[in-house]
Amino acid sequence: MIRILGTIFAGMLGLAFGSFLNVCLSRWPEGESVVSPRSHCRNCDHTLAWWENLPLVSWVGLGGRCRKCGSWIGWRYPLAELAVGALWANQAWRWLSVILDPNIASMDLFGHFNYLNELYFAIGMLIFYWVLVALAILDAENLWLPDAITIPGIVLGFAFNVLYRVVSSQQSNDLSASANSAMAWSIGGYLVAIVAAALLILLIRWIYWLIRRREGIGLGDAKVMALLAAWLGFPQTLLAFFIGIVLGAVVALVQLAIPDRRDHSGRWGLTKLPLATFLCIGGIVSALWGQPIIAVYLRWSGF
Repeated sequence: MIRILGTIFAGMLGLAFGSFLNVCLSRWPEGESVVSPRSHCRNCDHTLAWWENLPLVSWVGLGGRCRKCGSWIGWRYPLAELAVGALWANQAWRWLSVILDPNIASMDLFGHFNYLNELYFAIGMLIFYWVLVALAILDAENLWLPDAITIPGIVLGFAFNVLYRVVSSQQSNDLSASANSAMAWSIGGYLVAIVAAALLILLIRWIYWLIRRREGIGLGDAKVMALLAAWLGFPQTLLAFFIGIVLGAVVALVQLAIPDRRDHSGRWGLTKLPLATFLCIGGIVSALWGQPIIAVYLRWSGF
């Protein structure tokens, strides 16, 4: 029962933060404040009553339209709220599954400290998911990846993993030279992963420029890859990259299959796709199931 109630609470909290994210996504590209004025219709400036601003519920109750002018609100609003709510609920379920495990509950004092460590990890992942949903939508709607999100996201992800490993090492009560060396290698591995992930995109960008003599991939995509590596490490970031490339290819093929999208002039090759959106989706999949997917792949490939 505690697990169910905790998951429901986290999901509702995620819906609320998803609603705030929608405010940010609507106002950031316009250079507007996310604090004032109050939430309003972007078409007629109608200020929303409290009951028109309930996450997900209000959109369904209003039929996705403004109560005053009837303009279409858009699918992004419920999808963003639902995405954050579902991801936060999933993380809460996983965390509660760990701390309510009777095998963990019977551990000694150091085991009890691990509860806080697991809570720290869970909160970090909530932030990570919120950032990925934000970047995915910003790129999909505006082809815009602001440095104000990507660069702090890289720094925060690296600091998150460093602190998590330092605290874990202290709680294990293993202060040997070998343990400290392993922790240093782990931290260094994240730095290498950040640089390697960004270089992967920059290499593709350079090769495309050599062939086509035009920019094919933006620098923001390299920063998103670095952000994924800062949080997930290099193996799971490679998985996110693979998933993102496959999704992007599928979307491109679907667009070409639509009659209205066909263009015999050759300009279809210049159509811009939001690569970071697909990378962020891949990052979410990798964060949720990356380790078992990689383990299955390594077993299947014989490693």
